[in-house]
Amino acid sequence: MEYTQLGRTGLKVSRLVLGTMNFGPLTNEADSHTIMDAALDAGINFFDTANVYGWGDNKGRTEEILGTWFAKGGDRRDKVVLATKVYGNMAGDGDPWPNHDKLSALNIRRAVDASLKRLQTDHIDLYQFHHIDRSTPVEEIWQAIDTLIQQGKILYAGSSNFPGWKIAQTNETARRLGSYGLVSEQCLYNLVERRAEMEVIPAAQEYGLGVIPWSPLGGGLLGGVIKKEVQGGRRASGRSADALADTATRARIQSYEDLLDKHGIDPGEAALAWLLTRPGVTGPIVGPRTLDQLESAVRAVGVTLSEEVLSSLDEIFPGPGPSPEAFAW
Repeated sequence: MEYTQLGRTGLKVSRLVLGTMNFGPLTNEADSHTIMDAALDAGINFFDTANVYGWGDNKGRTEEILGTWFAKGGDRRDKVVLATKVYGNMAGDGDPWPNHDKLSALNIRRAVDASLKRLQTDHIDLYQFHHIDRSTPVEEIWQAIDTLIQQGKILYAGSSNFPGWKIAQTNETARRLGSYGLVSEQCLYNLVERRAEMEVIPAAQEYGLGVIPWSPLGGGLLGGVIKKEVQGGRRASGRSADALADTATRARIQSYEDLLDKHGIDPGEAALAWLLTRPGVTGPIVGPRTLDQLESAVRAVGVTLSEEVLSSLDEIFPGPGPSPEAFAW
């Protein structure tokens, strides 16, 4: 495994981030523990979750699974850089009570204590805002975060799904208040969806944030989906199926798979390897449901994409270009 600094911090994290969203809804507790042990054995030390994972009536279940794993001991907690998120409503679906979501000081205080209890730990290394809050002043958010840092409950703050302007506003406010500011941004970024290159990633680089891409395989589109259909009769579902229904998109994915087949590279591993070449990227989030999926992701760290392959990928999936040139002159 390779390691890098998380943004401008002194924190060293693995170039792959273990995403845990499937733990609970799709992967049972025992198998989730097995995957986490295997991730540690592979050198992955950066684990990402969120308070709402588990979804529906089981919100918080994923954090609980991490907590029972930490409780097994063996220095599991000490070896992990633990990241979770706050924003989503943790009350029951349709619960009319206010103040159970978003980024008010009250909800941040309530949410972090609940996460710590579920995770069975005394601190969270990276506490991330899962979305922008259009109602809460940024000054209030930093007041709450600085209090948590002083209490030792969290070490760093990060963002997720923030536009470039919000990264700038949030960190300029932190600077004015004497706060450390955001150290990471978790954004949607992959070969199919490159709009983050226009403003989000440049803003993150300017302010010293590490970039943590989610959905690195584009919801399965970049994992060899057409080849799997042909060889095993396994048809795409969900977002992948919707995307492949578009003739132009299917043609691009076919070109992508043909290119990698020519060079003997697994499509999913190539998609991850491509992200590891991108400026500003700390490491993509991989969300394995099985050990086989984890092992494939780990192999991607050792994949080197030639200039020929990189150039061909840019032709198949051209980026938007920088701002403002992407939409002006």
